[in-house]
Amino acid sequence: MSSTAETSSYSERLGVPLRWWVQGTMLVASLWLALVVALPGLLSSVITAVAMLLLSAAMISFGSAQISVRDGVLRAGRASIEARHLGVAVALDAEATRRTAGRDADVRAFLLLRPYLKRSVKISLHDAADPTPYWLLSTRHPERLAAAVGELTRTSPRRRDTTPG
Repeated sequence: MSSTAETSSYSERLGVPLRWWVQGTMLVASLWLALVVALPGLLSSVITAVAMLLLSAAMISFGSAQISVRDGVLRAGRASIEARHLGVAVALDAEATRRTAGRDADVRAFLLLRPYLKRSVKISLHDAADPTPYWLLSTRHPERLAAAVGELTRTSPRRRDTTPG
């Protein structure tokens, strides 16, 4: 059983960039330097190791969000939505993303944004039961994500809206 919706897919993990890891490691090294002159060696090493573990856990957790388009569903982080509720997907450049997430933002929108990803995709929604007007998703590949969502919506059967016209 193979359909276009099943073959059209996209997947991306919004992992933290290498420079954040380097800067975090430098921060922990600075902590170690401050502790090693003030505390006994073993205690300063234990505190530094705990700090590095906490930093690693924070970076991995923050960078674990995934966006995927497959099997008739768009998933972004913990949220998911069926293709029949999706509207137009538009790839946004850095300036349009900044405006859409800031000055022009709708408080009801679903946002999955990462500060190290400057571009995004804005996906309008068509679900009378859901007040969310759109999803704004940070991505490294906005054109590819918008194309995958567009393909998903073209191949998905539409539910009839019950809203009066």
